[in-house]
Amino acid sequence: MSHSQYTTLPDSHRVPRRGATVAGPVNPNEEITVTVYLRRDPSAPPMPDVLDLAMTPPTERETPTGDQLADINRAAPADVTAVREFAAEQNLAVGRVDQLARSVDLEGTVGDFADAFQVPLARYQYQDRNERWRTYRGRIGSIHVPADLGDVVTGVFGLDDRPIGNSLRTRRPPAPTAVALDEADTGLPIGTFLPNALDRLYDYPTGTDGSGQTIAVLAFNGETRSGPSGGYSQTALNTYFHNVLHIDPPPQITNVVVLGPGNQPGGDIAAGTDPGDATIEIMLDLQVIGALAPKAKIVVYFSRFTEQGWVNVINRIVSDRRASVVSCSYGNPEDVQGLAWTASGVTHTDQAFKLAAAGNVSICCASGDNGSGDIPADLARQLNLDLRSHADFPASSPHVLGVGGTRLFAQDEHTVAAEIVWDDGPDSSTGGGISRVFPVPPWQRTTHLPSTPELPHIAGRGVPDVSGLADPVTGVTIISVDGRTLFTIGGTSAAAPQWSALLARVNQGLGAQVGFLNPLLYTKLSSGVLRDITLGANGAFGSGPGWDACTGFGSPGGQALLDGLRKLG
Repeated sequence: MSHSQYTTLPDSHRVPRRGATVAGPVNPNEEITVTVYLRRDPSAPPMPDVLDLAMTPPTERETPTGDQLADINRAAPADVTAVREFAAEQNLAVGRVDQLARSVDLEGTVGDFADAFQVPLARYQYQDRNERWRTYRGRIGSIHVPADLGDVVTGVFGLDDRPIGNSLRTRRPPAPTAVALDEADTGLPIGTFLPNALDRLYDYPTGTDGSGQTIAVLAFNGETRSGPSGGYSQTALNTYFHNVLHIDPPPQITNVVVLGPGNQPGGDIAAGTDPGDATIEIMLDLQVIGALAPKAKIVVYFSRFTEQGWVNVINRIVSDRRASVVSCSYGNPEDVQGLAWTASGVTHTDQAFKLAAAGNVSICCASGDNGSGDIPADLARQLNLDLRSHADFPASSPHVLGVGGTRLFAQDEHTVAAEIVWDDGPDSSTGGGISRVFPVPPWQRTTHLPSTPELPHIAGRGVPDVSGLADPVTGVTIISVDGRTLFTIGGTSAAAPQWSALLARVNQGLGAQVGFLNPLLYTKLSSGVLRDITLGANGAFGSGPGWDACTGFGSPGGQALLDGLRKLG
């Protein structure tokens, strides 16, 4: 079949990364993998009503089986065949085919891909926030597909490999307070917490430990030769759980590599650590989850810091159907053109979240660490970006639980003395706001949502939904990747795994999966369940009684949440 007529792939338009310039041509012989996503089979059974499922008490739900979900979301065999034929004509090989995700991996050279999708590719260079030069393979304009595939192909990812996530991370405090491991019992900074202390302060359900649950943890990195890396040390984690938290045996952790090098730990608190190194994120997530749900199984899904890496890893988690809860500690402003997402990338990621909700899986996403602006001030100055309010994606997805951050003060090991919005300034403050991409979801329509100051006519999804300890001043103390030092850290990337562990324990206590919590949270559990945070602000938005765009409905209440869900059943 000859493909002489091409059509534009909707929502695929790209511009260069802000601040980037062309560094030269691409190597046309470089071998890469590109993922093509397909439409849902028009003859497939209808998708389940996710809202109806989520409004049903967890103990009364009838969740589609894996086979049923695959049948509902399948690609048409003829569409897969058409993509195979197109690949053969373009000298591209077909790799992994994921039926549930409706994706086909194509393998070949950069030159053949540029011809196949009629897109100009070049090497771009830019300076990161530390004035280090970075490069990526990029494109401008839209992707094109043969006209006869125009209704078949919904997304193409992997042609452009600009980093998404590493340049916007502000997870660590500017100067972490560190103590030697042998001083753990006496030298922890005053007012900080070992993560398992939150079990009592946040009243996690008694008699639960995560048994029978599996939590998926997103872990993004890249090749060390191009800068970013990231991973964890099992030896350091064993030391932490055994010697510091006194948890034996340590939580069971396994890895799944979707894209990239997999578990490749770099540094974490050492001076000069590459800002693209995600090791600190991954170590933090595993220690918080392991401390609060020690008997839950943890599966770390490694992927690359690219749009392809994001879309593929979420779809793989859903396809694997191993996890009841997913923890995501990464994000970017949803609407800053050229910096991160295409509209197609946001749509495909959100579709995967919706499929997870249909499969009764909970997804907890950090809402950002840079206040209502959601962009580090130095990066905004460097790239001449506006500092108006932005919601962080994927927390702004209407199919995930967005998690904001607080500062926590304890009266004793069982009692919270006070809890306020985390706000230490523009680059150390909880994210939250109103989405410019997603409209107000049905379950949020009766909630008082503030208007966006710069665009008061915009009505969108409000973020976050809940909150947890995130302020590094009163943060959690974890171990370094070398296993020698304890240091205190914060960020909503500490709060998201707190909620992931909590929902795993609630699942255990219910004997059923909570799944997509938001509809019940907003309509049935909006008062008397969580700890309402009423003091503080994150820039454009202030806190107050009930839901707010800093901390949502507040912090756990773990036992109260479990009890509230039980009463619904």
